[in-house]
Amino acid sequence: MATETGQRRSASLTSPRRWVESLSDTQFAYLLLTPCLLVFGVIAFWPLARTFQMSLHADLLYGAERIGPFVGFENYVELLTGERNAALPRPFFDPSQIFTSALTVTVIFTVVSVFFETLLGFGQALILNQEFRGRRWARVAIILPWAVPIVIQGMIFFSLVIVIVADVWKTSAFMALIILAGLQSIDRSLYDVADVAGASKFERFKSITLPLVLPSVLVAMLFRTIGAMRVFGLIETVSSCSTVPSLSCLVVQAFSSSRYASAATVAFVTAAIIGLVVSVYIVKFADVEGGGGF
Repeated sequence: MATETGQRRSASLTSPRRWVESLSDTQFAYLLLTPCLLVFGVIAFWPLARTFQMSLHADLLYGAERIGPFVGFENYVELLTGERNAALPRPFFDPSQIFTSALTVTVIFTVVSVFFETLLGFGQALILNQEFRGRRWARVAIILPWAVPIVIQGMIFFSLVIVIVADVWKTSAFMALIILAGLQSIDRSLYDVADVAGASKFERFKSITLPLVLPSVLVAMLFRTIGAMRVFGLIETVSSCSTVPSLSCLVVQAFSSSRYASAATVAFVTAAIIGLVVSVYIVKFADVEGGGGF
């Protein structure tokens, strides 16, 4: 009887083991990621669902309740058509007020800052990828701005330069770190072959460096685009949300004025825009090959 019980237990353990061993590498990777994805789903999607639920109600400026009666998608219609602009600290979008509308300010900030951060970060990574005396100290000097807290950074740049310059100064090091990791993963023998073939430095960069490091560049740009679309602390410390409004500023200001439904509406629209940008990145560059690609 004991032998039969042991055999049954062994068979019950062997069956899942065989199922795992039959998985492909991709399927096994997804299996390992499942617990992380479940935790991420609870942490990220539950607040998003709650925000969407709040956005379907009216603002309630007085009373014990935080939100008013159910109004469906009325908040979204008024926000996207401009009817809600008068109730918000700054307009969500107004073609006649490009530099004071939260959406256009956020787009301008994202495009300009990510462009220059990528450009400077790429240049820094190319320099740090070379062998030279004092390279360790150069890495520390380049990484230092990224390590500076936002509040201290805001004090440094307060009333001196615009928010975009402060953001580029701080986060180009982040871009450099990711791109440098991509550069150091390139097989050095490829450059040796190019030297034997008589390729110039520009030809080596065009044919070897750029194609192989491009996936890392795109990943860095994706992370920084998401971060730039959510910018708040930097604006608040360098300037103020009243002078440089952004979508996150609009959410905080609406929430502070007890317009919880409006704040939830802007927050959910912001999340939807970020999701759209991420989808464009993934679809547009899905065929990019190499380590670190999508």
